[in-house]
Amino acid sequence: MKKFILASASARRREILSHIGLEYTAIAADVDEITGLPDTPADIVRELAKRKALALSDKFDGDTIVIGSDTVVCMDGRVLNKPKDKDDARRMLKSLSGGKHQVYSGLCVTDGEKTICTHAVTTVKMRDISDDEINAYIATGEPLDKAGAYGIQDKGGIFVERIEGDYYNVVGLPLEMLCSILSRDFGVSVLEIIK
Repeated sequence: MKKFILASASARRREILSHIGLEYTAIAADVDEITGLPDTPADIVRELAKRKALALSDKFDGDTIVIGSDTVVCMDGRVLNKPKDKDDARRMLKSLSGGKHQVYSGLCVTDGEKTICTHAVTTVKMRDISDDEINAYIATGEPLDKAGAYGIQDKGGIFVERIEGDYYNVVGLPLEMLCSILSRDFGVSVLEIIK
């Protein structure tokens, strides 16, 4: 029976895997997330997901599959990381209001011998958000630890008009892509192993 390691400290990624019933251990990968990164959002998330997965893969035997992931929000070619403070969150939310942006998630799956790295992109359309709504949302504290200053799975979801692509990608882990890679490349059918 394969064991699974999620190379992430993200509560949202843990929730996604727990919701489908996959048994795993979450271990935060200690990697450099700043130095030597590529230029494009797709390349950045693939590289960071790979760094996370490979940082842990040497610590386990071949019966272990390590899953690394990283997510960024991008608008008009600009990557929106987690806000530095409330003013930064306010600026981000105003820029997202009424427009479309992309959420990129890199995914890297490895068993130490085989490594598959890819990414998913989801387009998110936000409705117009008033200044009062932005201030009330910031007062909840929720946007301060989220890339792009919102969480679609929490209160920030009230601002999302529609998405084009994988919802779970916006949360932080492209679930369908992960399950397809596990089945196609590692011979693991998630539906056969979940409880």
